[in-house]
Order: sequence, then structure tokens, then C-alpha cells
Amino acid sequence: MIEVPLQAIDNILSLFTVGHILLGAFVAAVLGSLPLKSMKVVGLNVITFGAIFLLLPLNMAGDSILFRIFGLVLILVGPMLYAIADS
Repeated sequence: MIEVPLQAIDNILSLFTVGHILLGAFVAAVLGSLPLKSMKVVGLNVITFGAIFLLLPLNMAGDSILFRIFGLVLILVGPMLYAIADS
């Protein structure tokens, strides 16, 4: 059986906060919804992740207010994307 070097994985993961992981998930969700060619789905993704970023506690975001500001921007941009979408 192959043994996983848990200390190496732990050292890599300790560099990231929940905010960084959510940012990566947001990028993956937007890129995953682009092949659907539906701006409504992209708008809903943006609104959802904006709400998640706003509700994220500051201590889980690495004590950075930037994720809250990013969430506020997403909350403002998401409904615009949804409203101007054709399909």
C-alpha cells in the first residue's frame, strides 16, 4: 500500500484559508457553467458565492476584509448578469 506523506500535504494546506478555497471553488463553478452558455446560471453562481463570501466569518478568511468586499461586489454584479441574460 502506498503511504501518503501527510506532513507534506498538511504543510501545503496550512498555507490556505477557507477564503482561498472558496475563491478557487468560485472560479471552478464559473468555468464549469460556461459550457452551458447560460448567463442566468453564471449570474446565479455569482450571487450564491457573493452571499457565501459575505457570510464567511473573518477569522476563517484569514482576518482579511478583502473577501467580504469581493462578496459585496459579487452580490452587486450577479443580479445584473442575471437581468441582462437572454437564456
